[in-house]
Amino acid sequence: MFIIYIEQIFETENEGKSEGEKMRKILIVIDMQNDFIDAALGTKEAAAIVESVKSKIRSYPAADVIATMDTHFENYMETQEGRYLPVPHCIKGSEGWKIRPEIAGLLEGAKIYEKPTFGSTALAADLKALSEKEEIELELIGLCTDICVVSNALLLKASMPEVKISVDAACCAGVTPEKHKAALETMRSCQIQVENG
Repeated sequence: MFIIYIEQIFETENEGKSEGEKMRKILIVIDMQNDFIDAALGTKEAAAIVESVKSKIRSYPAADVIATMDTHFENYMETQEGRYLPVPHCIKGSEGWKIRPEIAGLLEGAKIYEKPTFGSTALAADLKALSEKEEIELELIGLCTDICVVSNALLLKASMPEVKISVDAACCAGVTPEKHKAALETMRSCQIQVENG
């Protein structure tokens, strides 16, 4: 009798909750730009995830998709990154900087963060502010697993330690397959959930 009563209370409490009051899951699409897919820094592994990324984006409401764009300028080779990685890429306005057209078409209306380095502090700050207003969880996909995906995942985890953060390994690619796997292990160690990997 007591158990039935508790169950009835639980059902009553949840009866009035609308779909919008459930935890909001947000997809973050990292740097799906031409230069990382099949141009300056492209790899066959990056090209291979394009269809999976498109399917993943379609599985989310448009309002819950955010993207980032690696964004450099003509002085790239003079920057610290340019000295360590002397391959000009994602120069603002160039073809290589643009998001892959078929992915860009799925991101219409999405908030896009242009970032001059691996992780976006503006993205982390905005999502932290959102997490203080409503319950959210985050999923990351994109390029490259071992540079910008892991950087953003760790930055988000440091900003919001109690928010569930996951990465879909099937929708990510690293600079090499070995670095992809190593980055996934790093994220697992930091309590970021790794799916499909």
